[in-house]
Amino acid sequence: MERTRTVLYALLIALVAGITPAAASSSAFVLSSPAFANGGTIPKVHECTSGGGNDPAKRNESPPLTWTGAPATARSYAIVMRDLDNNNLIHWVIYDIPTTTTSLPQNVQHAYRPAVPAGSRQVYYRGSASLYGYQGPCSPSTVNTYEFVVHALNQTSLTTLTSSSSTQTAARTIAAASLGSARITGES
Repeated sequence: MERTRTVLYALLIALVAGITPAAASSSAFVLSSPAFANGGTIPKVHECTSGGGNDPAKRNESPPLTWTGAPATARSYAIVMRDLDNNNLIHWVIYDIPTTTTSLPQNVQHAYRPAVPAGSRQVYYRGSASLYGYQGPCSPSTVNTYEFVVHALNQTSLTTLTSSSSTQTAARTIAAASLGSARITGES
């Protein structure tokens, strides 16, 4: 009986996440970070450095992320980070992550084509900073909720995206190619 409930719960999560029952496995698609618990506080090292001040703890380093239970049909992965309390402002898009990769290290290089993970690409962030890749939380006077979503994609490469694609265009392209997703939120 308990096994049946577990399988039904995993299927329910899969359906809500947009994964077809055939693609759902016995484990749910899950995203986590060793840097913070889901709903927990994002450490200062991951906060932006472009908001002024000279706090040496703020380094604008992307947090380490790990995912498991992705649909078996995934051909690549993408991650989109948003500030849920600031009109869903997109802070980070990394895509074309190979399926052999199921985690990102802390401090992914700020480059269109970072060295790790090999083959991946990042969108140029146009906001309080102008750089490729991760732009950390920048909410000096409020505590905002930031969402990281990993998408399992039906394509090996999102060839319509280029080094000049906007974060919004990239997010729409990723959503259209998504077979399923997993998320984690943090406060900063």
